[in-house]
Amino acid sequence: MIKIAFFDTKDYDTEFFEEYNKNYNYEITYFESKLNAETAQLAKGFDAVCIFVNDVVDKTVLEKLNEYGIKLIALRCAGFNNVDLENLGNIKVVRVPQYSPYAVAEHATALLLNINRKIYKSYQRVKKYNFSLDGLLGFDLHNKTIGVVGTGRIGKAFIEIMKGFGTKIIAYDLFKDEKASQELGFEYVEFDELCQKSDIISLHCPLTPETTHIINKNSLSEMKPNVIIINCSRGNLICTDDLIDALSTGKIGGVGLDVYENESDFFLKDMSNSYERDKNLSLLISMPNVLITSHQAFFTSEALNKIASDTCQNIADIFASGTCINEVK
Repeated sequence: MIKIAFFDTKDYDTEFFEEYNKNYNYEITYFESKLNAETAQLAKGFDAVCIFVNDVVDKTVLEKLNEYGIKLIALRCAGFNNVDLENLGNIKVVRVPQYSPYAVAEHATALLLNINRKIYKSYQRVKKYNFSLDGLLGFDLHNKTIGVVGTGRIGKAFIEIMKGFGTKIIAYDLFKDEKASQELGFEYVEFDELCQKSDIISLHCPLTPETTHIINKNSLSEMKPNVIIINCSRGNLICTDDLIDALSTGKIGGVGLDVYENESDFFLKDMSNSYERDKNLSLLISMPNVLITSHQAFFTSEALNKIASDTCQNIADIFASGTCINEVK
């Protein structure tokens, strides 16, 4: 029987994985702790570890996992930037490359609409019986220019949604999908041009050395006044210090974040009774034109079913044949 150490467990993880595990009969031990150098010893005696976006699998952790005889790291997400692929040793890595691009794209759209039309501010007012429209002015998305950074599955799903609003789409990607460009009706441009021309910029690219802090002081300075920035990808795509500086000048019209640069100690946890605070996160939360959600863009029943089913099958494939279509090389 394959023994799996499951890290960073939430109740919904257990619910969905236990249902799919009926077909695989893995021996799964669920840990609330994230995987890192301090908790890696929990993996002793297991064959595989299953991790999520904020687990840290660096060189130190990998050395320990190899020592313990771990054969597989199963990511229950698409991104793998938190795994040091250069120091895997004898360990294989698998991921879930496509669980629901629609979930993330729709959440990005929800953030955009909420920021533009001041939905949350209006909701809070109406609860207090204040029906004034002062300060709630938005703008039509129709005919606006949307800059999409990253045109993978999620980026393309977001483009399809935005086309429904009658927007013009420009995009930036190191790996252009010219077929999609023609079929969906968008144009590839250089990143500088995207910053200069976009009324709204939405990030849907993976975190790589090339994309780390792609939103920074320089790129922010090139953007239009009142630009709206949406990030449902990875927090480190944005330099938070530079973003706060730009927000403080009043140049940025709004920011919608489902991820944050230093989210690992806060997101996906109830911190309401803790005195632990992150200065930059607190500043962002306090700003009237910033809307933050806690890495929930993926969080739909369709996505969780896909994550559980694909992860279980990925593990089965590796242990049965040593290969898997979702292996990260």
